[in-house]
Amino acid sequence: MIRWMWAFLDRPTQRFDDCAKFWSTVTGTELSARRGENDEFLTLLPDPALFAAAGVKMQAVTGLGGVHLDLDVDDIPASVRAALDLGAELVANHPDYAVLRSPGGQTFCFTPSGRATSTPAPAVAAPDGTLTRLDQVCLDIGPSDYTTETDFWKSLTGWPFHQARLPEFARLKSTEPLPIHLLLQRLGEDRPTSAHVDIASADIDASANWHESLGATIVDRHEHWIVMSDPADAPYCLTSRPPTPN
Repeated sequence: MIRWMWAFLDRPTQRFDDCAKFWSTVTGTELSARRGENDEFLTLLPDPALFAAAGVKMQAVTGLGGVHLDLDVDDIPASVRAALDLGAELVANHPDYAVLRSPGGQTFCFTPSGRATSTPAPAVAAPDGTLTRLDQVCLDIGPSDYTTETDFWKSLTGWPFHQARLPEFARLKSTEPLPIHLLLQRLGEDRPTSAHVDIASADIDASANWHESLGATIVDRHEHWIVMSDPADAPYCLTSRPPTPN
């Protein structure tokens, strides 16, 4: 059973500080102290007055970076065995966590449960009052892998599966109050599965303008979402959804 899910933003070392400042601002959080052998990790911490637990972490990496998931579980070895039986690949097995890849190539980790025991952080207000909330990781899946990858995440999470209004989208959403849920997107072309984060917004155009002022760039506009890139040119989306915890 997944006790907590983290969105992990992996960003290039040379642009990490700018990205950390950007994501801290748009999520209304404070940056934790850096940690790790090379000070490569940090957590985006909600205001302590909210009595809410964090759900987003960041890692400075070589290369272009991306997004991976950390899944807090009670029994890491058992979770690894279950994931392998479902078609995952073990990348690295550490004393206190394991790194795996889904059948389509998405990196994720099993990490110890018990570190996050509160409720997810609420929506945050931009300077103009627009409410937003980073609450979703979208898995971008090629058509050839879509069925296998969808079945994998359905089985791994055990969460209810919901088909979205558009046929290329579906959701996996926990019945427990977790900070992150999953959107599955079927792409038009084959490529390894990757991920980006989605921010629910009460007004995506207002949010896009604010994010642009902080160093983001508008990439593409759709009726219900806007594709953005952050200061490290990593994609994310502003989506027209109620920015409230599940």
